[in-house]
Amino acid sequence: MLNLALDIVTTAGILFVVASGLLIILGVMKLINFAHGAFLTIGGYAAVMGTGWGLSPWIAPLLALGFGAVVGLVIERLIVRPLYDRPLDAILATWGLGIVIVQLITLYFGREVQFAASPIRGTISMGPIDYSAYRLVVTGVAVGVGLALAALLYFTRFGLNARAVIMNETLARGLGIDSTRVRALTFGLGAGLACAAGALITPLLSVDPNMGLPWLVNSFMLVLVAGASFPGLAIAALLLGGAQVVVSTFFSPIIGGLTIVVLAAAILRISPKGLSLG
Repeated sequence: MLNLALDIVTTAGILFVVASGLLIILGVMKLINFAHGAFLTIGGYAAVMGTGWGLSPWIAPLLALGFGAVVGLVIERLIVRPLYDRPLDAILATWGLGIVIVQLITLYFGREVQFAASPIRGTISMGPIDYSAYRLVVTGVAVGVGLALAALLYFTRFGLNARAVIMNETLARGLGIDSTRVRALTFGLGAGLACAAGALITPLLSVDPNMGLPWLVNSFMLVLVAGASFPGLAIAALLLGGAQVVVSTFFSPIIGGLTIVVLAAAILRISPKGLSLG
């Protein structure tokens, strides 16, 4: 039972890290970034390249965060910003962008499955069981990311401006807040978080050009259930991720892979606003 409980908690942590970049873009920009999976894939290959260059595996998520943020700022300026008045076109543009990124990755790296070194190998003894040390580390990082984002949103000028834009963008502009700048920084942050998440989870799995697709689907469903709320995202990751672990453990991993989508659809059918606490 302890092993199952740890699996549930660590899976929730991984899902929270993966989905946080998508949620912050949706919360501020009211835009679903369908290139999120492609950014995760970029982060995964950043970890692979870092390993190939002999860099410490600890550096890969940080490099991916910076690279993703810069790329996100460029993409926001060239592709997303001209489409602010056409939200559906903006969503389709991110979908097309994701396809382009995956194809470029395939051209450069090929379709072969690759692997990145883990910063921590082995297990940690926890009473009667030994558990993956790196999964525990990722869970700790998830807690740190949640606290850092909360501090950013509630204790910084950017967070104050972002929350004003979320509540009423027109009024925020009237108060002198540069909503265009807030949107740009938000997209850059969301892209950077996605790339960092991709690099962070890579040691737990293999890397290929399509690795981001299943994570995109699960992240999308979690964010909808969360209702653009980080506390809601944490609860959704714990509940839905926990259900996925239980179903995969006691029934079938194949059915388990569908659990988040099915449960999310059921929750949204009952409560269209999801689990939002804000």
